[in-house]
Amino acid sequence: MGAAQATPAQEAELEKLDKIEAELTLQREWADYRWKKTSAECYQAYWVNRCLSQTRAQYRKEIDPIRAQEVEVNAAQRELRKLLKDERDAQRIADKADPAKAAERAENVRAYQEKQEEAAQRAADLEERRKDAPRRAQENKAGTQLN
Repeated sequence: MGAAQATPAQEAELEKLDKIEAELTLQREWADYRWKKTSAECYQAYWVNRCLSQTRAQYRKEIDPIRAQEVEVNAAQRELRKLLKDERDAQRIADKADPAKAAERAENVRAYQEKQEEAAQRAADLEERRKDAPRRAQENKAGTQLN
């Protein structure tokens, strides 16, 4: 019962982490955009390599804290997802162990087998009628002729 009560809080925490991850992704995309823009501008300068290295250093200053936060968020997300999956698995195991569910599954299997047998019987009857069709057609033809 305690694990079932913790699940909504864990799911809320996971949603919060997903929002943080989306924000970090946006920050990363903006840093990439600024880096690419300034790198392109470097080719207009006289000292291209120096400009590119400075641009790269500035990009690293921006991206390193973002990357560190992403690592922490991703680790927390993995842990929460693992906990939620473990809870769902435990619930499935409990459901399978439930005698009422076991009886229902057994009834479903029995009903499925009955339907399969009925379908096989119908198919056999249909095949028998198809084999017998020429004889019946001949009898009908003989019986309907006017004398």
